[in-house]
Amino acid sequence: MKAKIFLLMILAVLIGCNPDELNMDKESVNQVLMLQVDYTTLEFEGGTEFHFEKPTDEFTIIHEYIPPADFGEVKLFYKELNELLFAGTIHWMGTGKMNFPEKLVPADKFNKVITEDLVIPSNGFENIFNPDNHDLTYEYYYEIWLRVQNLTKAREYLRVNPLQKVKVFLYTPSVGVGNPLDWNWIVYLQK
Repeated sequence: MKAKIFLLMILAVLIGCNPDELNMDKESVNQVLMLQVDYTTLEFEGGTEFHFEKPTDEFTIIHEYIPPADFGEVKLFYKELNELLFAGTIHWMGTGKMNFPEKLVPADKFNKVITEDLVIPSNGFENIFNPDNHDLTYEYYYEIWLRVQNLTKAREYLRVNPLQKVKVFLYTPSVGVGNPLDWNWIVYLQK
């Protein structure tokens, strides 16, 4: 009788547990970190983490782009999983908005390292969407990276996946007589 009660108690505990609490194969979860940096001030503004159940060794971001005759849009997808990572409108002589993700975690909610060392991606950077063919140098991407490299999340992603290229994209919701104060750099890391 005691054995049955013991087994029922274990079953109740297992049913009530979160799989993460059981430490079940956390490596099979595929995660992407998205960080936003202001275009003009280069200040880190916030970010979010995407969680996917399907693992993959590749991380390719593809885009769908509708140029703004008056209204346009850009969407970014995780190609291997066919998952949306970003969606935003673009207005000619106006200002579009980021529709997905709907909200970002504010910058002050991200933990930072207390050391002053620098962690640099060994394989550099990849501009994943550049419709105007801006010729940006490594040093320019490096300046963006300096604003997020001290985040513990960014370092965790780079530590788990050290050979990745850091993916960067400039979101310009206003074009034509666009206002750079509305623009943001978006940085992606994958683990």
